[in-house]
Amino acid sequence: MTMEPVTADRRSAGKPIAAEDEPILEVQFDDLEQQHEASMLGMWLFLATEVLFFGGLITSYAVYRSTSPREVALASHHMKVGLGCLNTVILLGSSLTMALAVRASQLRAHRDLLWWLGGTMVLGTLFLGVKAIEYTAEYQENLVPGWNFQIPEENRATIEQEQLNPGRFQMFFVLYFFMTGLHAIHLIIGIALVGVMAYLSWRRWFSGGGATQIEVTGLYWHFIDIVWVFLYPLLYLIDVHS
Repeated sequence: MTMEPVTADRRSAGKPIAAEDEPILEVQFDDLEQQHEASMLGMWLFLATEVLFFGGLITSYAVYRSTSPREVALASHHMKVGLGCLNTVILLGSSLTMALAVRASQLRAHRDLLWWLGGTMVLGTLFLGVKAIEYTAEYQENLVPGWNFQIPEENRATIEQEQLNPGRFQMFFVLYFFMTGLHAIHLIIGIALVGVMAYLSWRRWFSGGGATQIEVTGLYWHFIDIVWVFLYPLLYLIDVHS
């Protein structure tokens, strides 16, 4: 005897749904598989727009680097490679905890799900803390673009001797702060989203253990991690030995 999926009209209005219940089938879908694929497709389409957005920024950086290789080499030496490496390890760890959270939701392991979601939030917050330390150090070194920006003393003689463009030297930090700042904003949104999923899972609001909702959230989180995997070598490592 097979159990039919629970339909939307059987949802208790305004009341949490136990995680042990069967997934709810909304009226616009033929079956649970179609409903799951529609949710995944929606997130993939959203991520495609994000890829285009970050892809444009990375392309701009690539054009800038090709036209100003010497300025990029000098400016990139002021990146905190150690802190960037630490943040890379932290985000890769958060991808693992997010993947384990998705697996726990599929197995309906409620307690494990909450632990892994909490761990993901902690690692994401730790990344932001390390990034704040890095931003503070760069502010104190007058490397934030604007009126207070100053070319470091050790670079001034080289720029004058090689007749480099000081504005192109500063442009590296414009792109650096814009790209990493935008990534940090996406991470903050991701932490908030994971927090909402954790709260609703704790309340046992989702039907079927919330497997689809957690999986969709996981896609967004993994996208954030992948963006950083590109940003770290482009900004920190590509000219480290120049």
